[in-house]
Amino acid sequence: MLAKIQSVNTSGSLGKKERRPLTVFSLVTIGVACLTPLTVFDTFGIISRITHGHVPLAYLLATACILLTAISYGQMARLFPHAGSAYGYVSQVCGSRIGFFVGWATLLDYIMLPLINVLLESIYLHALFPALSQWIWIIGMAFLITLINMFPIGYLTKISFLLAYTPLVFMALFILLVMQKTGQTHTLWTIAPLWNGSFSLLPVIGGAAVVVFSFLGFDALTTMTSEVGNPARDIPRAIVITVCVGGAIFFCASWFIQLYYPDNSQFKHPTQAMPEIVLYVGGRLFQSFFLCGIFFNCIASSIASHAATARLVYIMSQDHIFPIRPLSYLHPRYKTPMWCVGLVGISSLGGMFFSLDVAVSLISFGALVAFTAVNFSVLMRMGIERKGKKGKIWVYTALFPLLGIVSLLFLWSNIERNAFILGLVWSGIGCVWMAALWCWARFLPSR
Repeated sequence: MLAKIQSVNTSGSLGKKERRPLTVFSLVTIGVACLTPLTVFDTFGIISRITHGHVPLAYLLATACILLTAISYGQMARLFPHAGSAYGYVSQVCGSRIGFFVGWATLLDYIMLPLINVLLESIYLHALFPALSQWIWIIGMAFLITLINMFPIGYLTKISFLLAYTPLVFMALFILLVMQKTGQTHTLWTIAPLWNGSFSLLPVIGGAAVVVFSFLGFDALTTMTSEVGNPARDIPRAIVITVCVGGAIFFCASWFIQLYYPDNSQFKHPTQAMPEIVLYVGGRLFQSFFLCGIFFNCIASSIASHAATARLVYIMSQDHIFPIRPLSYLHPRYKTPMWCVGLVGISSLGGMFFSLDVAVSLISFGALVAFTAVNFSVLMRMGIERKGKKGKIWVYTALFPLLGIVSLLFLWSNIERNAFILGLVWSGIGCVWMAALWCWARFLPSR
Protein backbone atom coordinates (compact mmCIF):
# COMPACT_ATOMS: atom_id res chain seq x y z
CA MET A 1 0.00 0.00 0.00
CA LEU A 2 2.03 2.94 1.27
CA ALA A 3 5.77 2.61 1.30
CA LYS A 4 6.92 1.81 4.79
CA ILE A 5 8.12 4.93 6.53
CA GLN A 6 11.86 4.98 6.63
CA SER A 7 14.22 7.13 8.56
CA VAL A 8 14.73 10.54 7.03
CA ASN A 9 18.44 10.01 7.61
CA THR A 10 18.53 7.96 4.39
CA SER A 11 16.24 10.17 2.37
CA GLY A 12 15.85 13.69 3.64
CA SER A 13 19.18 14.18 5.35
CA LEU A 14 21.77 16.50 3.96
CA GLY A 15 24.52 14.01 4.64
CA LYS A 16 27.17 13.89 7.32
CA LYS A 17 29.74 15.79 5.30
CA GLU A 18 27.50 18.75 4.61
CA ARG A 19 27.60 21.90 6.69
CA ARG A 20 24.84 21.95 9.30
CA PRO A 21 24.23 25.57 10.26
CA LEU A 22 21.60 25.19 12.99
CA THR A 23 22.64 25.29 16.63
CA VAL A 24 20.37 25.20 19.68
CA PHE A 25 20.30 29.01 19.70
CA SER A 26 19.39 29.09 16.01
CA LEU A 27 16.58 26.61 16.58
CA VAL A 28 15.24 28.57 19.54
CA THR A 29 15.30 31.73 17.40
CA ILE A 30 13.20 30.02 14.74
CA GLY A 31 10.89 28.61 17.41
CA VAL A 32 10.34 31.97 19.10
CA ALA A 33 9.70 33.52 15.70
CA CYS A 34 6.97 30.92 15.08
CA LEU A 35 5.31 31.75 18.40
CA THR A 36 4.94 35.48 17.56
CA PRO A 37 5.30 36.67 21.21
CA LEU A 38 3.58 40.04 20.73
CA THR A 39 0.25 38.31 20.12
CA VAL A 40 -0.25 38.54 23.89
CA PHE A 41 -1.26 42.17 23.30
CA ASP A 42 -3.75 41.23 20.57
CA THR A 43 -5.62 38.70 22.68
CA PHE A 44 -5.38 40.34 26.10
CA GLY A 45 -8.83 41.95 26.08
CA ILE A 46 -10.52 38.68 25.10
CA ILE A 47 -8.64 36.55 27.63
CA SER A 48 -9.14 39.10 30.39
CA ARG A 49 -12.90 38.85 29.86
CA ILE A 50 -12.85 35.04 29.85
CA THR A 51 -10.64 34.71 32.95
CA HIS A 52 -12.20 37.61 34.90
CA GLY A 53 -8.87 39.42 35.06
CA HIS A 54 -6.45 36.49 35.46
CA VAL A 55 -4.62 36.50 32.13
CA PRO A 56 -1.12 35.74 33.56
CA LEU A 57 -2.51 32.70 35.38
CA ALA A 58 -4.05 31.44 32.13
CA TYR A 59 -0.70 31.73 30.37
CA LEU A 60 1.05 29.98 33.28
CA LEU A 61 -1.38 27.07 33.06
CA ALA A 62 -1.10 26.92 29.27
CA THR A 63 2.71 26.88 29.48
CA ALA A 64 2.61 23.93 31.87
CA CYS A 65 0.25 22.02 29.56
CA ILE A 66 2.31 22.65 26.43
CA LEU A 67 5.56 21.88 28.25
CA LEU A 68 4.32 18.34 28.91
CA THR A 69 3.79 17.83 25.19
CA ALA A 70 7.14 19.50 24.40
CA ILE A 71 8.88 16.95 26.63
CA SER A 72 7.15 14.15 24.70
CA TYR A 73 8.40 15.65 21.43
CA GLY A 74 11.87 15.70 22.96
CA GLN A 75 11.64 12.03 23.91
CA MET A 76 10.67 11.11 20.35
CA ALA A 77 13.45 13.30 18.93
CA ARG A 78 16.00 11.43 21.03
CA LEU A 79 14.64 8.04 20.02
CA PHE A 80 14.19 8.87 16.31
CA PRO A 81 16.59 11.78 15.71
CA HIS A 82 16.15 11.74 11.93
CA ALA A 83 12.41 11.06 11.68
CA GLY A 84 11.25 14.63 12.20
CA SER A 85 7.74 15.93 12.99
CA ALA A 86 4.76 14.19 14.55
CA TYR A 87 4.27 12.42 11.23
CA GLY A 88 7.67 10.73 11.42
CA TYR A 89 7.44 9.82 15.12
CA VAL A 90 3.96 8.29 14.91
CA SER A 91 4.90 6.40 11.74
CA GLN A 92 7.85 4.81 13.51
CA VAL A 93 5.81 3.76 16.55
CA CYS A 94 2.26 3.12 15.31
CA GLY A 95 2.85 2.26 11.66
CA SER A 96 2.73 4.08 8.34
CA ARG A 97 -1.08 4.18 8.04
CA ILE A 98 -1.66 5.95 11.35
CA GLY A 99 1.39 8.09 10.68
CA PHE A 100 -0.16 9.10 7.37
CA PHE A 101 -3.33 10.41 9.02
CA VAL A 102 -1.38 12.27 11.72
CA GLY A 103 0.87 13.78 9.05
CA TRP A 104 -2.14 14.71 6.94
CA ALA A 105 -3.85 16.45 9.88
CA THR A 106 -0.59 18.17 10.86
CA LEU A 107 -0.16 19.37 7.30
CA LEU A 108 -3.42 21.33 7.65
CA ASP A 109 -1.95 23.13 10.66
CA TYR A 110 1.36 23.79 8.90
CA ILE A 111 -0.20 25.04 5.67
CA MET A 112 -2.55 27.42 7.48
CA LEU A 113 0.20 29.10 9.56
CA PRO A 114 2.01 30.74 6.57
CA LEU A 115 -1.36 31.61 5.06
CA ILE A 116 -2.55 33.31 8.26
CA ASN A 117 0.68 35.27 8.60
CA VAL A 118 0.48 36.52 5.02
CA LEU A 119 -3.17 37.42 5.60
CA LEU A 120 -2.29 39.37 8.77
CA GLU A 121 0.52 41.20 6.99
CA SER A 122 -1.83 42.17 4.17
CA ILE A 123 -4.35 43.48 6.70
CA TYR A 124 -1.72 45.68 8.35
CA LEU A 125 -0.38 46.97 5.03
CA HIS A 126 -3.85 47.60 3.62
CA ALA A 127 -4.66 49.66 6.72
CA LEU A 128 -1.55 51.77 6.09
CA PHE A 129 -2.02 52.00 2.30
CA PRO A 130 -5.76 51.63 1.64
CA ALA A 131 -5.37 52.74 -1.98
CA LEU A 132 -3.96 49.29 -2.83
CA SER A 133 -6.26 46.29 -2.66
CA GLN A 134 -5.56 43.69 0.00
CA TRP A 135 -5.07 40.93 -2.56
CA ILE A 136 -2.09 42.84 -4.00
CA TRP A 137 -0.42 42.80 -0.58
CA ILE A 138 -1.16 39.07 -0.20
CA ILE A 139 0.58 38.32 -3.51
CA GLY A 140 3.49 40.63 -2.68
CA MET A 141 4.12 39.22 0.81
CA ALA A 142 3.71 35.61 -0.35
CA PHE A 143 6.30 36.22 -3.06
CA LEU A 144 8.71 37.95 -0.65
CA ILE A 145 8.50 35.24 2.03
CA THR A 146 8.91 32.52 -0.60
CA LEU A 147 11.96 34.25 -2.06
CA ILE A 148 13.59 34.56 1.38
CA ASN A 149 13.01 30.86 2.06
CA MET A 150 14.84 29.90 -1.13
CA PHE A 151 18.13 30.81 0.56
CA PRO A 152 20.02 28.57 3.03
CA ILE A 153 18.42 28.22 6.42
CA GLY A 154 21.41 29.88 8.06
CA TYR A 155 20.33 33.16 6.45
CA LEU A 156 16.78 32.62 7.62
CA THR A 157 18.03 32.33 11.19
CA LYS A 158 19.76 35.71 10.99
CA ILE A 159 16.69 37.37 9.52
CA SER A 160 14.45 35.71 12.10
CA PHE A 161 16.74 36.93 14.88
CA LEU A 162 16.34 40.56 13.81
CA LEU A 163 12.62 40.36 13.14
CA ALA A 164 11.69 38.24 16.18
CA TYR A 165 13.86 39.70 18.94
CA THR A 166 13.94 43.37 17.95
CA PRO A 167 10.19 43.81 18.68
CA LEU A 168 10.86 42.49 22.17
CA VAL A 169 12.69 45.77 22.79
CA PHE A 170 9.33 47.52 22.42
CA MET A 171 7.82 45.06 24.86
CA ALA A 172 10.60 45.86 27.33
CA LEU A 173 9.95 49.59 26.87
CA PHE A 174 6.25 48.98 27.48
CA ILE A 175 7.06 47.18 30.74
CA LEU A 176 9.33 50.03 31.86
CA LEU A 177 6.59 52.57 31.13
CA VAL A 178 4.08 50.52 33.09
CA MET A 179 6.49 50.24 36.02
CA GLN A 180 7.07 53.98 35.95
CA LYS A 181 3.38 54.91 35.82
CA THR A 182 2.20 52.23 38.23
CA GLY A 183 4.93 53.04 40.73
CA GLN A 184 3.58 56.57 40.99
CA THR A 185 0.17 55.40 42.24
CA HIS A 186 0.75 52.16 44.15
CA THR A 187 3.41 49.55 44.82
CA LEU A 188 4.69 47.21 42.14
CA TRP A 189 5.12 44.45 44.71
CA THR A 190 1.71 42.87 44.43
CA ILE A 191 0.20 39.58 43.32
CA ALA A 192 -2.96 41.26 42.05
CA PRO A 193 -2.46 40.10 38.43
CA LEU A 194 -2.51 36.52 39.72
CA TRP A 195 -4.87 36.80 42.66
CA ASN A 196 -7.25 39.74 42.92
CA GLY A 197 -9.66 38.33 45.48
CA SER A 198 -12.24 36.92 43.05
CA PHE A 199 -10.76 33.69 41.72
CA SER A 200 -12.54 30.87 39.90
CA LEU A 201 -10.71 27.93 38.33
CA LEU A 202 -13.04 27.16 35.41
CA PRO A 203 -12.71 30.61 33.74
CA VAL A 204 -8.91 30.34 34.02
CA ILE A 205 -9.00 26.89 32.37
CA GLY A 206 -11.21 28.33 29.64
CA GLY A 207 -8.71 31.15 29.08
CA ALA A 208 -5.80 28.69 29.04
CA ALA A 209 -7.59 26.65 26.38
CA VAL A 210 -7.58 29.75 24.16
CA VAL A 211 -4.07 31.10 24.81
CA VAL A 212 -2.47 27.67 24.45
CA PHE A 213 -2.70 28.15 20.69
CA SER A 214 -0.22 31.00 21.07
CA PHE A 215 2.38 28.24 21.44
CA LEU A 216 1.66 26.67 18.06
CA GLY A 217 4.87 26.36 16.08
CA PHE A 218 7.30 24.97 18.65
CA ASP A 219 6.91 21.52 17.05
CA ALA A 220 8.06 22.96 13.71
CA LEU A 221 11.64 22.58 14.94
CA THR A 222 11.39 18.81 14.53
CA THR A 223 11.14 19.20 10.74
CA MET A 224 14.68 20.60 10.63
CA THR A 225 16.59 17.57 11.95
CA SER A 226 18.57 17.17 8.71
CA GLU A 227 20.05 20.64 9.22
CA VAL A 228 21.18 20.12 12.82
CA GLY A 229 24.55 18.72 13.83
CA ASN A 230 23.27 16.53 16.68
CA PRO A 231 19.47 16.29 16.40
CA ALA A 232 19.13 13.73 19.20
CA ARG A 233 20.60 16.26 21.61
CA ASP A 234 19.84 19.68 20.15
CA ILE A 235 16.21 19.26 18.99
CA PRO A 236 14.85 18.21 22.44
CA ARG A 237 16.74 21.03 24.13
CA ALA A 238 15.55 23.61 21.62
CA ILE A 239 11.92 22.50 21.89
CA VAL A 240 11.81 22.76 25.68
CA ILE A 241 13.76 26.05 25.72
CA THR A 242 11.43 27.53 23.08
CA VAL A 243 8.32 26.70 25.10
CA CYS A 244 9.91 28.03 28.31
CA VAL A 245 11.10 31.25 26.64
CA GLY A 246 7.74 31.76 24.95
CA GLY A 247 5.89 31.07 28.19
CA ALA A 248 8.11 33.49 30.10
CA ILE A 249 7.51 36.24 27.52
CA PHE A 250 3.76 35.67 27.52
CA PHE A 251 3.56 35.56 31.30
CA CYS A 252 5.77 38.61 31.89
CA ALA A 253 3.98 40.75 29.31
CA SER A 254 0.50 39.73 30.50
CA TRP A 255 1.51 40.37 34.12
CA PHE A 256 2.33 44.02 33.50
CA ILE A 257 -0.63 44.55 31.18
CA GLN A 258 -2.92 43.08 33.83
CA LEU A 259 -1.24 45.22 36.48
CA TYR A 260 -2.03 48.38 34.52
CA TYR A 261 -5.45 47.21 33.30
CA PRO A 262 -7.08 45.14 36.06
CA ASP A 263 -10.20 44.75 33.90
CA ASN A 264 -11.59 45.74 30.50
CA SER A 265 -13.40 48.86 31.66
CA GLN A 266 -10.85 51.22 30.05
CA PHE A 267 -11.11 49.65 26.59
CA LYS A 268 -13.58 50.91 24.02
CA HIS A 269 -13.06 47.74 21.97
CA PRO A 270 -12.01 44.90 24.35
CA THR A 271 -11.78 42.32 21.55
CA GLN A 272 -9.25 44.54 19.72
CA ALA A 273 -7.57 46.14 22.71
CA MET A 274 -3.95 46.11 21.54
CA PRO A 275 -3.87 49.64 20.03
CA GLU A 276 -5.52 51.06 23.16
CA ILE A 277 -3.17 49.18 25.49
CA VAL A 278 -0.03 50.74 24.05
CA LEU A 279 -1.68 54.12 23.37
CA TYR A 280 -2.71 54.76 26.99
CA VAL A 281 0.70 53.67 28.28
CA GLY A 282 3.09 55.27 25.78
CA GLY A 283 1.19 57.73 23.59
CA ARG A 284 0.76 58.02 19.83
CA LEU A 285 4.42 57.83 18.85
CA PHE A 286 5.06 54.75 20.95
CA GLN A 287 1.90 53.18 19.54
CA SER A 288 3.19 53.67 15.97
CA PHE A 289 6.55 52.05 16.76
CA PHE A 290 4.84 49.22 18.59
CA LEU A 291 2.58 48.47 15.63
CA CYS A 292 5.67 48.31 13.41
CA GLY A 293 7.20 45.85 15.89
CA ILE A 294 4.14 43.61 15.67
CA PHE A 295 4.35 43.71 11.88
CA PHE A 296 8.02 42.65 11.97
CA ASN A 297 7.16 39.91 14.46
CA CYS A 298 4.51 38.65 12.05
CA ILE A 299 7.02 38.54 9.17
CA ALA A 300 9.44 36.55 11.35
CA SER A 301 6.68 34.05 12.11
CA SER A 302 5.80 33.88 8.43
CA ILE A 303 9.38 33.06 7.42
CA ALA A 304 9.80 30.41 10.11
CA SER A 305 6.45 28.70 9.53
CA HIS A 306 7.02 28.73 5.75
CA ALA A 307 10.40 27.02 6.20
CA ALA A 308 8.95 24.36 8.52
CA THR A 309 6.00 23.62 6.22
CA ALA A 310 8.24 23.23 3.18
CA ARG A 311 10.41 20.75 5.06
CA LEU A 312 7.42 18.73 6.23
CA VAL A 313 6.21 18.45 2.62
CA TYR A 314 9.74 17.42 1.62
CA ILE A 315 9.87 14.73 4.31
CA MET A 316 6.47 13.35 3.26
CA SER A 317 7.45 13.38 -0.40
CA GLN A 318 10.54 11.33 0.47
CA ASP A 319 8.20 8.67 1.87
CA HIS A 320 6.04 8.75 -1.30
CA ILE A 321 3.04 10.36 0.41
CA PHE A 322 3.32 12.93 -2.36
CA PRO A 323 4.69 10.95 -5.34
CA ILE A 324 5.69 14.07 -7.23
CA ARG A 325 9.38 13.95 -8.11
CA PRO A 326 10.12 17.73 -7.98
CA LEU A 327 9.01 17.81 -4.32
CA SER A 328 11.94 15.52 -3.50
CA TYR A 329 14.43 17.94 -5.04
CA LEU A 330 17.05 19.52 -2.81
CA HIS A 331 19.09 22.43 -4.17
CA PRO A 332 22.70 21.20 -4.46
CA ARG A 333 24.18 24.43 -3.10
CA TYR A 334 21.58 25.89 -0.76
CA LYS A 335 20.32 22.51 0.53
CA THR A 336 16.80 23.93 0.35
CA PRO A 337 13.72 22.04 -0.94
CA MET A 338 13.03 24.64 -3.59
CA TRP A 339 9.88 23.16 -5.11
CA CYS A 340 8.35 22.59 -1.67
CA VAL A 341 9.11 26.20 -0.74
CA GLY A 342 7.39 27.34 -3.92
CA LEU A 343 4.38 25.11 -3.26
CA VAL A 344 3.94 26.60 0.22
CA GLY A 345 4.18 30.07 -1.32
CA ILE A 346 1.37 29.22 -3.73
CA SER A 347 -0.77 27.85 -0.89
CA SER A 348 -0.24 31.14 0.99
CA LEU A 349 -2.14 32.87 -1.79
CA GLY A 350 -5.20 31.18 -0.33
CA GLY A 351 -5.35 34.16 2.00
CA MET A 352 -7.33 35.87 -0.77
CA PHE A 353 -10.17 33.40 -0.22
CA PHE A 354 -10.11 32.95 3.57
CA SER A 355 -11.33 35.21 6.33
CA LEU A 356 -9.03 35.45 9.34
CA ASP A 357 -11.39 33.76 11.81
CA VAL A 358 -11.97 30.73 9.56
CA ALA A 359 -8.24 30.35 8.87
CA VAL A 360 -7.37 30.53 12.57
CA SER A 361 -10.01 27.95 13.48
CA LEU A 362 -8.49 25.44 11.05
CA ILE A 363 -5.16 25.45 12.88
CA SER A 364 -6.44 24.02 16.14
CA PHE A 365 -7.60 20.65 14.75
CA GLY A 366 -4.30 19.64 13.16
CA ALA A 367 -2.26 20.84 16.13
CA LEU A 368 -4.33 18.90 18.64
CA VAL A 369 -4.17 15.73 16.54
CA ALA A 370 -0.37 16.00 16.35
CA PHE A 371 0.11 16.80 20.04
CA THR A 372 -2.17 13.98 21.19
CA ALA A 373 -0.59 11.46 18.83
CA VAL A 374 2.97 12.27 19.94
CA ASN A 375 2.08 11.88 23.64
CA PHE A 376 0.36 8.58 22.84
CA SER A 377 3.39 7.41 20.86
CA VAL A 378 5.68 8.05 23.83
CA LEU A 379 3.38 5.92 25.99
CA MET A 380 3.32 3.16 23.38
CA ARG A 381 7.01 3.02 22.59
CA MET A 382 8.68 4.09 25.82
CA GLY A 383 6.12 4.08 28.63
CA ILE A 384 4.67 0.61 28.08
CA GLU A 385 7.88 -1.05 26.88
CA ARG A 386 9.72 0.29 29.93
CA LYS A 387 6.93 -0.19 32.43
CA GLY A 388 9.32 -2.02 34.73
CA LYS A 389 11.54 1.04 34.99
CA LYS A 390 11.11 3.40 37.88
CA GLY A 391 12.16 6.84 38.94
CA LYS A 392 13.16 9.47 36.41
CA ILE A 393 12.67 7.25 33.34
CA TRP A 394 9.11 6.37 34.36
CA VAL A 395 8.27 10.03 34.96
CA TYR A 396 9.46 11.13 31.52
CA THR A 397 8.17 8.16 29.53
CA ALA A 398 4.84 7.47 31.20
CA LEU A 399 3.68 10.10 33.67
CA PHE A 400 4.44 13.23 31.62
CA PRO A 401 2.85 12.00 28.35
CA LEU A 402 -0.19 10.75 30.27
CA LEU A 403 -0.59 14.16 31.91
CA GLY A 404 -0.05 15.72 28.49
CA ILE A 405 -2.95 13.74 27.05
CA VAL A 406 -5.19 14.69 29.98
CA SER A 407 -4.37 18.39 29.53
CA LEU A 408 -5.08 18.11 25.80
CA LEU A 409 -8.53 16.69 26.55
CA PHE A 410 -9.45 20.09 27.99
CA LEU A 411 -8.36 21.69 24.73
CA TRP A 412 -10.32 19.18 22.67
CA SER A 413 -13.40 20.00 24.72
CA ASN A 414 -12.97 23.70 23.91
CA ILE A 415 -12.28 23.34 20.18
CA GLU A 416 -14.60 25.35 17.96
CA ARG A 417 -17.35 23.42 16.24
CA ASN A 418 -16.38 24.75 12.80
CA ALA A 419 -12.75 23.78 13.34
CA PHE A 420 -13.78 20.24 14.27
CA ILE A 421 -16.08 19.88 11.25
CA LEU A 422 -13.54 21.30 8.81
CA GLY A 423 -10.87 19.09 10.35
CA LEU A 424 -13.02 16.03 9.74
CA VAL A 425 -13.58 17.14 6.14
CA TRP A 426 -9.81 17.47 5.69
CA SER A 427 -9.37 13.99 7.20
CA GLY A 428 -11.93 12.67 4.72
CA ILE A 429 -9.87 14.12 1.87
CA GLY A 430 -6.90 12.30 3.39
CA CYS A 431 -8.82 9.01 3.24
CA VAL A 432 -9.47 9.57 -0.47
CA TRP A 433 -5.80 10.39 -1.08
CA MET A 434 -4.71 7.30 0.86
CA ALA A 435 -7.06 5.13 -1.22
CA ALA A 436 -5.65 6.67 -4.39
CA LEU A 437 -2.11 5.84 -3.27
CA TRP A 438 -3.17 2.27 -2.52
CA CYS A 439 -4.74 1.87 -5.95
CA TRP A 440 -1.64 3.33 -7.59
CA ALA A 441 0.65 0.92 -5.73
CA ARG A 442 -1.68 -2.05 -6.27
CA PHE A 443 -2.69 -1.69 -9.90
CA LEU A 444 -0.06 0.65 -11.38
CA PRO A 445 3.21 -0.47 -9.79
CA SER A 446 6.26 1.57 -10.69
CA ARG A 447 8.72 -0.07 -13.02
